[in-house]
Amino acid sequence: MQLPNEIFIPEISRLIQEGKQVVFTPTGVSMRPYIEGGVDNVTLVLPGQLEVGDIVLAEVHPQHYVLHRIYALDGEHVTLMGDGNLQGCEHCTADHVLAKVAAIHSPNGRSKPLTRAWLWRHMLRSRRLWLKIYRHVCI
Repeated sequence: MQLPNEIFIPEISRLIQEGKQVVFTPTGVSMRPYIEGGVDNVTLVLPGQLEVGDIVLAEVHPQHYVLHRIYALDGEHVTLMGDGNLQGCEHCTADHVLAKVAAIHSPNGRSKPLTRAWLWRHMLRSRRLWLKIYRHVCI
């Protein structure tokens, strides 16, 4: 069963603020190839110290949430972009970051490496080609 984000995300945030870890299956394709929506599970924890390369759950507009990677930090200003996106960034402040991804799990139970994806972040121009190859070979 899939709950609407306006119900589901505040509950995740509440549990995280209580110090609990939350595991859920994100939807969408914006974090390919690192997180396959509807397939992989992520474990969320309190965000703590934010760093470029972290994958976070953030509210970028009122009741509009994304699970994307931090591309830039400028004081309290956070710039986010999905790994599967070819253009367009979201922006929020650090206090709108609700949680940080602590682990990514495949359906077979294996943990995926939690990387900062330095090279992937800098391959924006060739990302279209690599995502096309990924879709044809891996999916």
